Amino acid sequence: MAFHLLNNKRSPSVSSINDNKTMMKPKLTNILTIATIAKLLSKPGGTHNLTLNQSKISDSLTESLILQILTRPFLDISKKLDFFKWVSLRHFYKHSVCTYSQMLKTLCLNPVVYKKDVFEVINEMNRDGVVLDGSTFKFVLDSFIKFGDFECVIEVLDRVENVVEKMELDVYNSVLVALVRGGRLNMALFTFFKMLDGEKDGSFVEFSVCCELLVALRKEGMRGEFRNVFDKLREETKGKGFPSDVWGYNVCIHGFGCWGELETSLDLFKEMKEKNVSPDLCTYNSLIQALCFNGKVNDALVVWEELKSSGHEPDAFTYRIIIQGCVKCYRINEGAKIFGEMQHIGFRPDTIVYDSLLDGFLKSRKVMEACNLFEKMVDDGVRASCCTYNILIDGLFKNRRGQAAYQLFKDLKKKGQFVDGITYSIVIFHICKEGMIEEALELVEEMEARGFVVDLVTITHLLVAINKEGRRDMMDRLVKYIKNGDLLSMVLEWKANMEASLKDPQSREKDFTPMFPRKGDFKDILSLLSSNESTVFSQETIDPWSSSPYMDHLADEAKSQSRLLNSSRGKRVQEKGVDSFDINMVNTYLSIYLTKGKLSLACKLYEVFTDLGVDPVNYTYNSLISSLVKKGYLNEAYGVLSEMGEKINSADVATYNVIFQALGKMGRVDLVSSVLSRLTKEGFLDLVMYNTLINVLGKGGRFDEANTVLEQMKKSGINPDVVTYNTLIEVNSKAGRLKEAHRFLKMMVDAGCAPNHVTDTTLEFLDKEIKKQKEKHTKK
Repeated sequence: MAFHLLNNKRSPSVSSINDNKTMMKPKLTNILTIATIAKLLSKPGGTHNLTLNQSKISDSLTESLILQILTRPFLDISKKLDFFKWVSLRHFYKHSVCTYSQMLKTLCLNPVVYKKDVFEVINEMNRDGVVLDGSTFKFVLDSFIKFGDFECVIEVLDRVENVVEKMELDVYNSVLVALVRGGRLNMALFTFFKMLDGEKDGSFVEFSVCCELLVALRKEGMRGEFRNVFDKLREETKGKGFPSDVWGYNVCIHGFGCWGELETSLDLFKEMKEKNVSPDLCTYNSLIQALCFNGKVNDALVVWEELKSSGHEPDAFTYRIIIQGCVKCYRINEGAKIFGEMQHIGFRPDTIVYDSLLDGFLKSRKVMEACNLFEKMVDDGVRASCCTYNILIDGLFKNRRGQAAYQLFKDLKKKGQFVDGITYSIVIFHICKEGMIEEALELVEEMEARGFVVDLVTITHLLVAINKEGRRDMMDRLVKYIKNGDLLSMVLEWKANMEASLKDPQSREKDFTPMFPRKGDFKDILSLLSSNESTVFSQETIDPWSSSPYMDHLADEAKSQSRLLNSSRGKRVQEKGVDSFDINMVNTYLSIYLTKGKLSLACKLYEVFTDLGVDPVNYTYNSLISSLVKKGYLNEAYGVLSEMGEKINSADVATYNVIFQALGKMGRVDLVSSVLSRLTKEGFLDLVMYNTLINVLGKGGRFDEANTVLEQMKKSGINPDVVTYNTLIEVNSKAGRLKEAHRFLKMMVDAGCAPNHVTDTTLEFLDKEIKKQKEKHTKK
């Protein structure tokens, strides 16, 4: 009985067995069908085998079965694709969203090989009117992003328009990354703002994606767009969510620092410390670079020293930016000292570091030091570049070693290396200055023959030289040699339109209106400088636990960090694409007219083009101010200076050089000393400014101050040149200080500074003064 009951419990009923068999039959049939299809696909002939057995298979083709074939692990992707296409040709079957999705995911396991097939499937999906789901779309995008094929990502976006319109918000992050890495920044910006419009709190936006966008905008120089993205993120996150980590802060600090917005960079540094986000080495590097760019080398050097005791070790990039900063701001001695420290620590300076220091030595009239450094560069196995040789050639020309520079240029041409279009442009510029137009045109012809493009910079050098020498016949030859017809036609058309505009009569409304209204005079010059003096760094305000007390101080005083002086000197032509063409040409013809003394024509040219909406740059203003000062129109010059302060908000070293000349003409040497003290606190003066200062102070009878400037010049690492010595000899001779004049002559000889024709004239005057003095003593 017990045995019987036990048997009944373990033995299924007949009816249940039949039910299980009924359920198992379609499953077994399905499994067998899948196995059959997989076997037929694997055999030679592939889908042809399926066609031969179509009658057996067609009735079994369901979405479930097709998905199982497409997900079968041991079946090759190409066989799955063939099967997918074979099914597509069956008139009784239409693929669903699921089968399209699975096929795309399968192909995107290797998107490099099956790129073409991915787009064929997408096209077929569009023809069938199937809308792909957001997760599959994201999978496809991520696959191409993973393999770095951003062009395909863009193409997917173009082809799946209906998906883009309806895709989930988190998919936008992948889309934005692809657009940024693919260089489609305008489309990336459109997508970014669409993302923010879709979700008001911005919580779905990945900050890493935002940082990538900001980095790309900075690299492309899209300053306005960078600011718009930054402001939008701050607005959407109420100023608290972005930046949220050290990477985000570093991206923003570096970006604003590169564009001279030092106040914003310092405010962000202060904010990150308030949020307890610890600055890292990248933060310090960005801030040091920003301080150097804004002419605050003294502050940069203090922060540099602070960095070394903050727990962070400087890296090769830190050394590079501090050396470049010192060199650009004419602090050559500090730059050379840090270069030596860099080598002592064990970092190997690269080509960029050597180029920076080489450029600094040559600009500081230290030719021997530059040559020794170049030899060391070669000995250390650091590879010189085209840029290196361009710096050498340009520096040798500027240091009155033209023969050596031209010989180096010829040697490089023979070797067939290290010569590019910039090299030719440099040589053409310098020989044009010497009036050697025939030779310059021959170089243009050679330049074209070698395949180098004659750019706008080279053309303007030639235009200035041709007009200066009055050689209009040379224009035809210039047209003949330049193969870039589009550029030349633009220049000639611009010139014709400009000359026609200058012939137009002036508006009667402007007949009695000054172009540059007087807003004061040069006695008020100090008011144009930064009125905010740097506050004293008090030890009482230091946080004893801070690793960056001086940076904290700078951040607290961010409002007083406005830029007084730009470390670069404005150039006549700065090629920045088509947008800068007009102002480049305005500057070129300003140079031509001002060189010929046609000041009124130059002023009208300025007026015509500013009325047309062309924005002047530093070079434009400096050219006009310099000519007005030389002609004695000081009030008008001050008007230009005031307008420059309003529109550009930063002067460069050339601007202050003209200011010193104007103050000297006015006899206000006291104001020169005041301006000098302001500039000295900020950090730098260049050779031309030192020479101007010595001239103005000497002619004003302030010989002690002139000698102090000379010593300061040497201390900063700049060697006096022939102009310096000529000036010192002349001002002392004319003041009757013959012993001092003779002392400076001896210094000039001992320094190995080669005299020029001005030196000869100055020495003749000195000789006459010495003879007069001897005659006086003889009579007594």
